Amino acid sequence: MSRLIKIVTVLILSITTNVMAQDFQGIATYKSHRKVDIKLDSTQMNSEMHQRMMDMMKKQFEKTYNLSFNKEESIFKEEERLEAPQPQGMVMVMVETGGSDIMYKNTKEKRYTNQNESFSKLFLIQDKLEDLNWELGSETKNIGDYTCYKATLKREVEVRQSGISVNGDKDLDEETKPKMEEITITAWYTPQIPVNTGPRNYHGLPGLILEVNDGTETIMCTKVVLNPEKSIEIKEPKKGKKITQKKYDVIMEKKMKEMNERMRSNRERGDGHNIEIRIGDGE
Repeated sequence: MSRLIKIVTVLILSITTNVMAQDFQGIATYKSHRKVDIKLDSTQMNSEMHQRMMDMMKKQFEKTYNLSFNKEESIFKEEERLEAPQPQGMVMVMVETGGSDIMYKNTKEKRYTNQNESFSKLFLIQDKLEDLNWELGSETKNIGDYTCYKATLKREVEVRQSGISVNGDKDLDEETKPKMEEITITAWYTPQIPVNTGPRNYHGLPGLILEVNDGTETIMCTKVVLNPEKSIEIKEPKKGKKITQKKYDVIMEKKMKEMNERMRSNRERGDGHNIEIRIGDGE
């Protein structure tokens, strides 16, 4: 009889553990910071305008995101915010290749859906998750209440260098042609939160990624809420033109060339004072 009781107890514990694993969920809040180094001479812009531009860029690249997750799925989304007014007499056009409005990942099925509004059109980028060959290290550090372990990833990526155009006096298509470059991505993950996901398209580590740096951008977790009282509903985005990542990249490259051509035409007509800044991205 005692043996039967033990077997029943083990079965109950096993079922309970599986149910808890399925229900495990949380919300992580992240802050992003991007390193931008733009050097200008006095013929391009005076010091006052340069300072105003740098202040605007700093605010532009300081963003807050929420990652809602369970054991298999996650949604990464930027918190809504009001756009800061541009200084009088200055029109700045930010061109950032990469990023997403809503990034849905399903690590069990190894796929993602990225809902992204670009050039006033809504896209639904659907593709397979890349197998990331992380190298796990033994170095640790604390982020909040969690012990994190270091992991690194080397990737050969197409990088478009940062460029700047003042009144269209530089051709960004020529100045910022993409080139292949090896970068090292450093991530810090915690096994205390047993999910293999993280911000943006990062995934594949034995614990939630709380910090990641690709050399130009740092994304740092500032808050984690596990199993909140109100259940989290993770819905894969459905609206937008369905397209693969490769086709989307081709479209964006074409659109940026068209925009650069329009700015060149505006310069020739002498229409207004504008600044275009293109931020390179390794995605």
